[in-house]
Amino acid sequence: MILEAREVRLRRGDRQKLEARCRSPLIIQRDLKRARIVLLAAQGRSTRSIAQEVGVQPRIVSLWRARYADHGLRGLDDMPRPGKAPIYTEATTGKRILELLDKSPPAGYGRWTGPLLAASLGDVDVQYVWRFLRRNKIDLAARKSWCESTDPDFTSKAADIVGLYIAPPAKAIVLCIDEKPSIQALERAQGYLKLPNGRALTGQSHDYKRHGTSTLFAAFEVATGKVTAAHKARRRRVEFLDFMEMIVAAYPRKEIHVVLDNLSTHKGNAAWLKRHPKVHFHFTPTSASWLNQVENWFSVLQGKSLAGASFTSVAQLTDHIDAFIASYNEGAAPFMWTKTKVRQRKFKNRRISQL
Repeated sequence: MILEAREVRLRRGDRQKLEARCRSPLIIQRDLKRARIVLLAAQGRSTRSIAQEVGVQPRIVSLWRARYADHGLRGLDDMPRPGKAPIYTEATTGKRILELLDKSPPAGYGRWTGPLLAASLGDVDVQYVWRFLRRNKIDLAARKSWCESTDPDFTSKAADIVGLYIAPPAKAIVLCIDEKPSIQALERAQGYLKLPNGRALTGQSHDYKRHGTSTLFAAFEVATGKVTAAHKARRRRVEFLDFMEMIVAAYPRKEIHVVLDNLSTHKGNAAWLKRHPKVHFHFTPTSASWLNQVENWFSVLQGKSLAGASFTSVAQLTDHIDAFIASYNEGAAPFMWTKTKVRQRKFKNRRISQL
């Protein structure tokens, strides 16, 4: 039985929208058919003729004629349909997962995993746990370390260091100095490897032979990016002050501002500073040596020069580093320090619910 056809009168502006739907190559077929039904009905066509042209049952035509007549374009959208209530919700199950993540994992385990969370909850499927973690971008496997500074004078010390980087004193030299201790001269067999998938890459043997260590003292000039370095057998105060004498000789009659971390050999040098009144030490906050730009350069040295290299002696190691520094200084450029404000951030014992 075909219901009595409802009269369809297009509302203002609806014709253009319905015709645009019919022309769109991206519209899904059900919405295209609904738009065609309404446009044909607005022309006074019968339900049977519309059904035959659109390719649907007459009852479908009657349904969308009535829906448009009652509700306009909004009536052509699908209405909410009844269904089974969700078993898990963000408000209840999600909250339970977050509360569990704030607790220690079961005895004997170092971290939470999806199956461990599901087992501890007892009534939650592990697949929902994984979906919840992905949806909230919680990574249980990845690990990041941090170094949290609790220095009560963090703000003033950090401002002092950043001020030297951004607005150094006129006609003064700003140097970032630190040591890279115990660089090992390791001898390894090296070569190229070809994987089963055809990819070729460099490799080295798992076994190695030790030939001793060397400590690198480095001074990074903030204005130019050039590096002055020296190799020492040990990392004591005497080696540090010997390196500082070399720095003073390299910049005669210059006022020198030196950025240092809080290593014990860097402090307690008042007598030496009294003999060199043009040298000024500036110490980073405790546990904040990342403010020292020479640490960035050490990362460059490790990645471009030391990683993967093989040495048969300490002398070969030091010559290798010196050759890298000479090459680096030829095209040296200062690091662009853009962070004008440095703040203390609390990481220890931070709960996931506080993120």
